[in-house]
Formats: sequence, structure tokens, C-alpha cells
Amino acid sequence: MTNLISTANFNENARLVVRSSAKAVIHAPIDKIDIPEWLFALTDEEYQRCSIAHIAAGATRTPDGSKRIEINVEKVGPGLMVQHCTEDITETQHCRLVSPSDMFVQQERTKMQLTWDTSVRPLSENSREFTDTISVFESDEYLAFVKRAAPLLSR
Repeated sequence: MTNLISTANFNENARLVVRSSAKAVIHAPIDKIDIPEWLFALTDEEYQRCSIAHIAAGATRTPDGSKRIEINVEKVGPGLMVQHCTEDITETQHCRLVSPSDMFVQQERTKMQLTWDTSVRPLSENSREFTDTISVFESDEYLAFVKRAAPLLSR
């Protein structure tokens, strides 16, 4: 996780909590693929159709207007996660968004660190392998939350 501290106050040494990745084949010439444009133009309805866990999505910009932000709300396990995904890498064939995400579980709120990495690689002249990877990392707030919750879980 390089350059994350400068872009979103990420702790690049944080431990990975969970990673999920999916792949699909896209039948399109490379000049028709622009991942960042697709992600930031994704409508709320399109986001919801991607997964039953997806609740809502929208887009905005950082306060200084220099970076795009994708805001997503989804159900994660027993909780609800609100992601504030800020662009970090925005190449036509590779996009990485970083997010200090809010996690709500059992009337508690904590912070997680999240990266959303999407890329394509060529398979043939008109097909590409699309990879979508979500990685969630611990934060100091998350570790304090786990410490507070441990006695309740052991009952």
C-alpha cells in the first residue's frame, strides 16, 4: 500500500483484516475501457444491482475540488459500512480508491481503512480480464472497538 498516507491519511503499515476479489471477462476493445470514468459515473441504481449488500451510492469531490469521491453504503456482515472512496490511482485500465470508512455494528461506530482496486489485463484483441479487489485494514479506532467488544462476545 504505497502513497496512501499522503492521499487519505491511511496508515500504510496497518494490518489487513479482510480481502475479497472477483474476476470477470469483458468483451471490448481496450480503447473502450476507462475504469475511473465508469466508476465515478456509476448511478445509485447500477451500484445496487451489483450486489444485494449494496444500499446506496453517490459521487462528489474533495473540498478543494482536486479529487473525485465515490460514496457507497453497503451491508457488511452484521453491520453497515459507509465508504468515502477518494481517487488514488486513475489510469484508464487501473483505478485504486482509498477510503477511511465508517462501520456501524451493534449501535457502535468505528473507522476502517479500505482500498478498492479495479484493473483490466488483456486476454485477446477484444477481451479483457477485469479484476475487482476490496481490501479492509485495521485502524486505531477499529482496534479499540474490538477491545471494547471482546468481553461482550465471550459471554
